[in-house]
Amino acid sequence: MSRLHGERVTVTWRADSGERDGGNNPIWRTESETVDDVLVKPGADSNATDSTRPEGITVALTLAFPRTWTYRSLRGAIVTVRDHGYRVVGDPLPVDGGITPTRWNLTVELTDSKG
Repeated sequence: MSRLHGERVTVTWRADSGERDGGNNPIWRTESETVDDVLVKPGADSNATDSTRPEGITVALTLAFPRTWTYRSLRGAIVTVRDHGYRVVGDPLPVDGGITPTRWNLTVELTDSKG
């Protein structure tokens, strides 16, 4: 029986530094974290149907984060998979409630548009 094992990805967030500029707007900083054992599943590729982007495509991936990762909101995060950055869709939440059939409890959809 083969055992599933994931790969290493990097998650990058934009965080409020607590400082403000001259217009009282937040000054942002980036924070990154490497996460091991993330399952990567190719999603459905599709051509953009927007007439202003006739050569555009959308690439999607679905990731499964391990239970060992300390959860924090992924809203607005960029996840780098195999040296390419993808944007997180929405704000995924981990599965809760005591059901633990696998080592992974957080499904994250990623998207990237070209063209």
